[in-house]
Amino acid sequence: MTPNLKRIIDNIKRYNAGDMCAEVFGFDKKADYDALVVAPGWKPTKIIKGIAYKVTPLAAHSYVSGYLVERDGIKIAWAQTAAGAGSLFDNVVICAEMKFKKFIFAGAVGSLSPDFKIGDFCTPAECVSGVYIDHYLGERLDTEYCPFNKVYPDTDFVNRVVARADERGYDLKSAKVFSTESIALEYSHLAEIKATGAQLIEMETSTFYRLAEMMEIPAVALLIVSDNSATGDPLLGRGKDRDHLYGRARSTIIPEMIFEVAKL
Repeated sequence: MTPNLKRIIDNIKRYNAGDMCAEVFGFDKKADYDALVVAPGWKPTKIIKGIAYKVTPLAAHSYVSGYLVERDGIKIAWAQTAAGAGSLFDNVVICAEMKFKKFIFAGAVGSLSPDFKIGDFCTPAECVSGVYIDHYLGERLDTEYCPFNKVYPDTDFVNRVVARADERGYDLKSAKVFSTESIALEYSHLAEIKATGAQLIEMETSTFYRLAEMMEIPAVALLIVSDNSATGDPLLGRGKDRDHLYGRARSTIIPEMIFEVAKL
């Protein structure tokens, strides 16, 4: 844990009492987890279908919930949050004092390029931050906000994940990802967003990697393409065939690769 993250957590504790990660997610700070998964909007009870997995609900609230997902002796703490970088950071930062070996993001991603199809499996090569929470990670708020900061994952670890995916028969594609503050408003700024060189777009991965860096934990984002503005495949109303492609990838590739990453 970096000094900056320790400062953030100490400030949170000044105004909040008790075991926060237990209260919000039901996680045990004394337990050893093989990985912590953060999944905006994705409950494992909905997307994990295989009988090899044991999913135990731990805590449920209006916008967040916690689960223990187990398979072959591997224990995954699964934090389902609401969408958005702020929700991810606020809820997952309280897990920083837990004991876990890998940090995994699981979620949907939109494509800005015709090179990606619905159901493709992707991971960020770099993230372009278009979210305001980055400004709050600084020491002061009264400084000029600088958008489009670059955030980079640990390339060596991501390459290991890509290699493991290849061994399992999955083509894990690396691409530049833009993290947006708003889905509804991104459509009014697509030209500016594409000008950053981004090929994919979602809401949280730049903040996920910033948090992973502060936690000093090996981390990777695992993404399934849900829509494509370049080809006209919509997020809402995409049709049964495309829904099937997306749902099948989400329910097969994501659970298996989470456990493969946990074993690295």
